[in-house]
Amino acid sequence: MSTLPKVAFACVHNSCRSQIAEALGKHLAADVFESYSAGTELKPSINADAVRLMKERYHIDMEKTQYSKLLSALPPVDVVITMGCGVSCPQVPCKHREDWGLEDPTGKDDEAFLAVIRAIEERILMLRASFLGESTTDY
Repeated sequence: MSTLPKVAFACVHNSCRSQIAEALGKHLAADVFESYSAGTELKPSINADAVRLMKERYHIDMEKTQYSKLLSALPPVDVVITMGCGVSCPQVPCKHREDWGLEDPTGKDDEAFLAVIRAIEERILMLRASFLGESTTDY
């Protein structure tokens, strides 16, 4: 059983930004924290543009490794990060909560998606560093 901290990335539909964050968390920081994603509502599938661009950029097939989940499906978590979609997640207890304030790229061009993906990657790496004690943020 893992003793790593658990981080939940939450959004309304759990179909785009939170799924990207879960995938990048698993890809870039699995040695430091466990990554999960969930939403207050479900979509039948992960955003096709997000899936395509994550395959192209990181060779991660989110359709094979992830699916849309409700907040109630999360295990107990240490950190909840909302993506900027106005989700307050009061029913998800945690030690630390923050909002990354990322605009939803759904319906926009690839550059908008790539900008969000790059922003999530940067924040995942900063979160990883904070867990490793490489910054002043304490979780």
